[in-house]
Formats: sequence, structure tokens, C-alpha cells
Amino acid sequence: MKLLLVLSLLLSSFYANEVKTLVWPQGESFLVFLEKNNIPKKLYFDKDNQDKEFLAEIRAGIEYTVMYNEDNEIKQVLIPVSEELQIHITKVKNEYSLKFSPISYQEVEQTIALKIKYSPYQDILDSTNNKLLANEFIRAYQKSVNFRGIQKGDNLVLKYKQKIREGKYFGTPELLAALIEVNKRQFFIFKNVNDGKYYNDKAKSLTSYFFKIPLKYRRISSKFTKKRWHPILKRYRAHLGVDLAAPRGRNIYASAAGRITFRGKKGGYGNVIKIKHKNGYLTLYAHMKGFKSGLKRGSRVSQGTLIGYVGSTGRSTGPHLHFGLYKNGRPLNPFKVVRITKTKLKGKNKRIFMKKTKILAKELLSTVSKKDVNILNLKNIEKHSILSN
Repeated sequence: MKLLLVLSLLLSSFYANEVKTLVWPQGESFLVFLEKNNIPKKLYFDKDNQDKEFLAEIRAGIEYTVMYNEDNEIKQVLIPVSEELQIHITKVKNEYSLKFSPISYQEVEQTIALKIKYSPYQDILDSTNNKLLANEFIRAYQKSVNFRGIQKGDNLVLKYKQKIREGKYFGTPELLAALIEVNKRQFFIFKNVNDGKYYNDKAKSLTSYFFKIPLKYRRISSKFTKKRWHPILKRYRAHLGVDLAAPRGRNIYASAAGRITFRGKKGGYGNVIKIKHKNGYLTLYAHMKGFKSGLKRGSRVSQGTLIGYVGSTGRSTGPHLHFGLYKNGRPLNPFKVVRITKTKLKGKNKRIFMKKTKILAKELLSTVSKKDVNILNLKNIEKHSILSN
């Protein structure tokens, strides 16, 4: 594997003048990108509706990579669409092609122990330079700990997983467990892998925020999948939401309270509304016939507020709602979240959870007493080219 990466880097350097890392601009669609770079639009129009919906998932601010040949023409492009899949455009003999390919990354598991100097957020940021990790720590604890009571010298320990791509943090870190001291009292949190929620050491949920299904639907016409190899088509497929078939014009409601961050047209998604919620969540409602009058970017809505109507705008074969749910930019299966309403684990689920958390709690406590702090150092992560000839 290492030899292949080295050969890839050498070939890339030999055949290409330049490899650039760029940032996807606000408001730019995939079709606009193709037009700006003189790439045939048929790369988009030849795709089926599910693939076109995936192409509409490109987020503003995402970093993508472009390789130029000796004539300063685009030879390859890699655009991450989720943390698992990317758009891969290649040019061979003056012909462009597009496919979806898995993203290559390393995943490391880290445990760090800190003495509070300023605040949990600032101390995590200073020690790891990982803003998303610091944000996730604060979000996880905000319902159970009053951070104003923390004093200088209190202990903080957290265990997390982080993806690394090209020697940089990639995607959202996954906080597995944490410990914070407040006036010498210890507060634990643990992530339950079965439902993705945080619980304390008594198996009580600390994730009280919940979502509702935004409309009455007839059936699920397309399920959520992050990365699936299609055995017949021989390629990767992804659908980062659920399609809920319903009659044209049926009311669509806000799944949770929040603020509208986008209202308008978005490529293959047609008419779209995006709502930003607490705790890093965002919901997306696509293919809408129209919007409720009076709503605009910046409008605040409550859970159950009418926001629009079912339609078939954009690339759609019939009236339905594409409903997407994201946490810190990471797509989630909406039906794994909207169905979670329990505030405390019980029975077998509780016994399994408590068995795992006892082991994790001992690990966190033992880390407090260690002198050496295990902090991820990106300089030790091997860097390699993600573009090949």
C-alpha cells in the first residue's frame, strides 16, 4: 500500500504542473462548476435522479482538489460530498468521466488529559488545534454541567476518534467518552453507539433534543445510505437522506425549532429550505412545490411550523420530500434520530451500556494520573497525494 502511494505521488508530480486545494464557494452548483471549467454538462445530465441528488449535496466551504496538466487544463478533480464518498472527475484522451469513489483516510483514536487553565473550550483548542472537537465537547456537556463552576487546575479527559486526510483533520471527530471536574466533582459522558446519543454514568440521556417527521407520507421511496457498492451497476451509490412519497401540495413542517439558513433553488434538489438547529444539527427539505409565504433566510421557526408544500421540482420522478438531517455537516439517517425519544436506557440495553462504560470510566480516571498527555500530532501522520495519474 505504501509503495503504491509513493508511486502515485511520483506520477502525479511528473505528469502535472500543479495540484491545488480549493474551497467550494457559497451558492455555486455542480452545473455552474462544470460550466466555469469548460467541462461538459452531460457529466451531470447523464446521471440518474439519485446521483443528481448526491451531486446537490456539495457544501459551501468544503475543500476540494484539482490537478492541472501542462496546458493548465483540468485533468482530475476530487470533491468530497460526505465523509465516505467523493466525486472523482478525470480527463483521458480529451474525454471527461465522473464516478463516485470512497475517500481514503486514516482514523486514529486518541485520549487527552488536561488541567484547566482558561476554559474547557479554549484548553482543548490550544492543545489539539481541533475546533470541531472543542465544539462537540461543549455541546455534549451543555445540558448537564455548569461550566461557570470550573476552576483552574480541574481535570479534563476526553477520548475520541478522528479522521486524517493528507496530513489534516478531516470530517467531524467522534467523541466517545469524557470526564470533567467541577469543584472536585466528576462528571462523565459516554456515547452509545446504538443510538448515537450521549449518556451519563447512570445511563441517563444527556441528548434531550429531538426531531419529528416533517409530513404525513405514503411510503419511503428511497432510503438513506452513505456508501453502498451497487452489485449490478458496479459502482458506489449514496443517498444522504430519505425520500418520502406524498401527494403534491401536502404540507411540510419544520422537524425542529431553528433558523432558516437557505431558501431557494439548489441544483437537482429544486426548491430547498435548510434549517439550522441547536447542537450542530441542520435539516434539509428538497423538491418542494413552493414555500410558505413570509419565510426567508434568517427567519426563525418552531417545531411544527408550516414551511412549504410537497412538489417535484429539480430532478425528480414524482412528488415527494427529500428529507436530510446533518450533525456538524455529517449526514445522519433521519429515521435513526426521529425515533429516539427515550431519556434513559433500560433492561438489556442498559446492562450492555453499563458494562462498557465501567471500562471506559476506569480508562479516563487512569489517564488523569499519567504525566504524559497523548495528543494527536499531525506531523507524525504520513502525507500522500490523493490524485493519481
